[in-house]
Amino acid sequence: MSGAAPVIESVLAEHADEAAFLWLQRASAVHAPNYSPQQFADLDERLAAHIDGLRVAGEEGWRHALTLTDNEGPEDFFVAAVLAIEAVDGRFDDLAERAKDLPEVVPGLVSALGWVEPKYLGGRAKALLDDASPLRQKLGLAACALHRRDPGPVLGQLIAGAPDSVRIRALRAAGELGRADLLPQAQSLLGETKPELRFWAARAAVLFGDRGQALDVLAAFALKSGPRQPRAFQLALQAMEVAPGHALLLESAALPEAQRLRIIGSGFIGDARYVPWLIEQMAHPAIARIAAEAFVTITGVDFNLEQMEIPPPDDFEDGPTEDPDDENVELPEDIALPWPDVGKIRQWWLANQSRFVPGGRHFMGQPVSASSCAGVLREGFQRQRVAAALHLCLLDAGAPLFATSAPAWRQQRWLDKVA
Repeated sequence: MSGAAPVIESVLAEHADEAAFLWLQRASAVHAPNYSPQQFADLDERLAAHIDGLRVAGEEGWRHALTLTDNEGPEDFFVAAVLAIEAVDGRFDDLAERAKDLPEVVPGLVSALGWVEPKYLGGRAKALLDDASPLRQKLGLAACALHRRDPGPVLGQLIAGAPDSVRIRALRAAGELGRADLLPQAQSLLGETKPELRFWAARAAVLFGDRGQALDVLAAFALKSGPRQPRAFQLALQAMEVAPGHALLLESAALPEAQRLRIIGSGFIGDARYVPWLIEQMAHPAIARIAAEAFVTITGVDFNLEQMEIPPPDDFEDGPTEDPDDENVELPEDIALPWPDVGKIRQWWLANQSRFVPGGRHFMGQPVSASSCAGVLREGFQRQRVAAALHLCLLDAGAPLFATSAPAWRQQRWLDKVA
């Protein structure tokens, strides 16, 4: 048996490392344009299997997970936090205490709270919400929001009187939970001087049905470069009528990356009159793939089924180069999107354009409706599913926002319940 211990140690170390790596992959997949529900479910099953390998090893598995946190990455804290929450003792509290000085690991703790089954969170979520620590209160709010469990009156109390960072998380949770009774509180913060408070108040109010001042505030964020812009741009354009949405696209012309924004935005608006222009944009390699994605968002065409993909241009460099002096090591957002065959796309549009009435809103080939959006949640790619979840909220003010980032098996349970 002397050789067995090193083997077990190496297996547990592999489980820990692979779980951390897969969490990073999952964090990207949540908003990716190329992950189908089945691919997302496969990723979650692989991640769950490695966590299970640590779980069944008991204290030895926990030791490996805890050692991983010395790397101080969110992916490392996620793995340890899942086991800590399930242990129902003080281990998660210890990780949360360490996170006070390591804000970069907090997303891992939040993700773990969303990953575990609700049975582990009843008393813990309440204890976190009742704690005096702002970080613990935010973790409690995140736990409730990620599981779409309403924490009750405490949500409004925290929006009204907590530290700003907690109020921001409470506003976000309110929007995700569909707490439309808190609309007056959200509206009262639309004039806030602090941008983050103002943004999340506007987002919640728009989800609750405010198409007046809240939508104007959101549109202002959509026209300002920064970390809040993508969320604001998408929700504002999906919430607006087609004509005001078109006006917002015109206003964005002076912004950096304006051409990309207008292409992406045309897909959010969903007006078929953008389609000929989008086909023209596909002739330019730098924007061809996002133009094709916007085309799909409007028309719902399946590029794979219709054989509309082609290899990338020979002279086009995508992503980091082999130059050691090139500091750009980021993978471009477009890299997961297919290259469009413009000739076939143009032929398809000529044959099918009569199905699309200009001036209306189309999403994935159909007028926006609860049933069509539910179909996208079941079958669409992750980025399309995010848009479908927003559409469903906008159609039914006060409905919870479907959690497209939840573990795949929980999403499937929710979808089955709706069906």
